[in-house]
Amino acid sequence: MTHPRRIKSASRRLGLSVFTVGALTLAFGASPAWSATAPNLGTAAAASVVAGSTVTNTGSSTLSGDLDVYPGTAVVGFPPGTIGGTQNTGGPTGGPANVAANDVTSAYLQAMAAPTTAVMNADLGGQSLSPGVYSASSGMSLTGTLTLVGTANSVFIFQAVSTLITASGSRVVLSGGVQACNIYWQVGSSATIATTTSFVGNILALTSITMQTGATLEGRALAQNGEVSLNDNTITSPTCNVSSPTTTTTTTTTTTTAGTTTTTGTSATTTTAPSGTTPTTAKSSPSNTTTTVAGLGVNTTTTAPPLVGAPVTGGGPLLPTGSPWPIVGLLGIGFGGGLALYAGSRRVQVKRQ
Repeated sequence: MTHPRRIKSASRRLGLSVFTVGALTLAFGASPAWSATAPNLGTAAAASVVAGSTVTNTGSSTLSGDLDVYPGTAVVGFPPGTIGGTQNTGGPTGGPANVAANDVTSAYLQAMAAPTTAVMNADLGGQSLSPGVYSASSGMSLTGTLTLVGTANSVFIFQAVSTLITASGSRVVLSGGVQACNIYWQVGSSATIATTTSFVGNILALTSITMQTGATLEGRALAQNGEVSLNDNTITSPTCNVSSPTTTTTTTTTTTTAGTTTTTGTSATTTTAPSGTTPTTAKSSPSNTTTTVAGLGVNTTTTAPPLVGAPVTGGGPLLPTGSPWPIVGLLGIGFGGGLALYAGSRRVQVKRQ
């Protein structure tokens, strides 16, 4: 026969265990996981290319936004390359090129400091990732297709200690409304986007960026210290789309039969758009603008249909609205706490007897 004290002790331990499990379930199940905050590009958001030393181009590359170089001043290959915004090179401290370069450094540091939600040391090809911050202990590589799954407000940050290198013909595909403006690649040395690669996101490289023949980028090539090298490339600087508020006006007319009195009322209903990333505001044209070319083509993003089911890998899917886990956690806390208190009170009664 089991001793009563042993039964009470076991009940108390069981109660505390259930209480702990309930608390952990509530803590981890009540709020979404793996959120990330987008770095602030500042005035660099108006640029397609920012370089520290020089920008070189071969062939008919097209940039939708600005081209900034600081502290260097060399720009080679424009024309035949074309710039949809303005070209700013060198200049004084506080000038447009200097400010853009400083903003790139700030955004780089923000991306590097983002807390990691998943380690990604394997090749990114074939992966389907949910929003979060992905870091590699050395370099990152992409061979094949990387699919990013989320919503219009989802943020993805990739942190590579050294290099970012893609294989020829690789691509980044967006699914579920993910926007290119919310994707960031923090590269600890240099990035190489290989021939005919279709790449997406803002590349923040410490040293240099090389885009090989025919590669396209929906994003920005932002190198702090070194060169940005182009070869028949198209770079389209994206902005995040935010729905405008909708206003609906309704007119009501009421006529009474006892007379000819007519009452007309007008009411307006305004529906506010959900909060999201605000559109990028381009910086004003500086005094040392050298090139302005309009009418560039648009590089479209390859968009896959929404995937069915959770992503294969990544920081883990976010809990859906109305998740039952908080309720389970509260029930666990209540049941475990009650069981532990009961066992404790019975123990006190036995001692008094």
